[in-house]
Amino acid sequence: MFRYRQALVRLRAGDSERQIARSGVMGRDKLAAFRSLAQAQGWLDPEQALPEDQALAAVLGQARRARSTISSAEPWRERVAQWVGQGVQGVAIHAALCREHGYTGSYSAVHRLIRSIKAATPPEATIRLHFGPAEAAQVDFGAGPELPDADGVVRRTWAFVMTLCYSRHQYVEFVWDQKVSTWLGCHRRAFEWFGAVPQRLIIDNAKCAITRACRTDPLVQRAYAECAEGYGFRIDALPPAEPQLKGVVESGVKYVKGNLLPLRSFRDLADLNRQTRDWVMFEAGVRTHGTTRRQPLELFALERPLMQALPAIAPDLGSWHRVIAHRDCHVKFEYALYSVPYALNGRKLWLRATDGAVAIYEDYRHVVTHGRSRRPGERVTVRDHLPPEAARFLAHDRQWCLQQARRIGPACAELVAQLLTDRILERLRAAQGVLHLPEQYTAERVERACARALAHGSPHYRTVKTILAGGHDLRPDPSAGIDPNARHGSNARFARQAADLFTPPQPSRLH
Repeated sequence: MFRYRQALVRLRAGDSERQIARSGVMGRDKLAAFRSLAQAQGWLDPEQALPEDQALAAVLGQARRARSTISSAEPWRERVAQWVGQGVQGVAIHAALCREHGYTGSYSAVHRLIRSIKAATPPEATIRLHFGPAEAAQVDFGAGPELPDADGVVRRTWAFVMTLCYSRHQYVEFVWDQKVSTWLGCHRRAFEWFGAVPQRLIIDNAKCAITRACRTDPLVQRAYAECAEGYGFRIDALPPAEPQLKGVVESGVKYVKGNLLPLRSFRDLADLNRQTRDWVMFEAGVRTHGTTRRQPLELFALERPLMQALPAIAPDLGSWHRVIAHRDCHVKFEYALYSVPYALNGRKLWLRATDGAVAIYEDYRHVVTHGRSRRPGERVTVRDHLPPEAARFLAHDRQWCLQQARRIGPACAELVAQLLTDRILERLRAAQGVLHLPEQYTAERVERACARALAHGSPHYRTVKTILAGGHDLRPDPSAGIDPNARHGSNARFARQAADLFTPPQPSRLH
């Protein structure tokens, strides 16, 4: 209305249309139409008061009333309104009307309908959240550059960003993954970076923090709940699909991507994090922030004394995992196997992993703690966790057999040694069987039976067992004084004398 009022004032002052047009207030054609309208309304009379803006708008609105056109897609207004509310684009809406509803109109008609629907929809309103010093921080992950890892494989990195909502001071660290252990470790290093802890952390619904997203009752990951309890902060999980509620850190992630990463080169992850720390302190921390119009480090100096102090002893941060005890009396975690008592086979257990240990729980009851294995496929086993039969078999190895045989006697030691040194068959079970015979018979009888078995050239478990079962070890051996080399062959039907075995044949004489 200001331009029309200014043109009206100059028309009443006697300026020509050419003079008014040269000043840039209004074009000559438009000014001529407005002069006719003003003259008809009596506004050019200098003795009359200038009309109010409402009167100008009412008359000009009637004069400029546009031609009303009804879109050919008007019969599907409700359906199109639903699609517009769901964020469907106009091209897709036009294609769906043609495909499913037999619409034959143009895309322009659909576009006019969409425009009228949006014009009738009240605009969205929002408010900016304000935070006091030490009140809150926002946390998020963002994609980082691709770098070679320790094995030379190029992998995607992720930027962990924690931004204090009042001062806008940041902690940024690039990591390889978004595991629970990585998430917890980044929190610890962020608090140590700030030297204090904010009262509240605003996060989204990442699986490493929230196991079940919900607007009213989210379920926090067990390890993250322990972290919050240890450091004394509260977890504020956002409702699903509402990232705008943590716009501070969202803008911080964009700032990292747009100002830190471009035009820089990084050798590896360590070099990337070193340059990131310098960038946060010497560039991002001393800039004039676009919202606060202050330097983040300047406001952080005011905010830090109001934040919570770090605990005297850092909490033991461990990640919780649901595992199953398999029939081999072991649970699996990160490709390593840890034993549990065989009575728990088939049950679901809780495993808490820290940097140096793995603790296993049945509900709240502690079962066992193992040292953390770093080699995939390694088995960490406590023999007492195995069934008695299996534990006994594994305990009675070759060294044990030799030691037990020496305690029984020299004959038993010789027989067991021959069993264990067999180059064809594995006779560990036979040696174990011989050493278990003193449980049924005495050690003296087993020693005599082994001596008789050796004397007869039959160092086998069955031979020793047969001698003991028949009581032959209690009787004198009838072949005790006979040479073992001739014991079975002196009276044999096809036997030859020992001397004949080594006498070369005489050449026959020719007559």
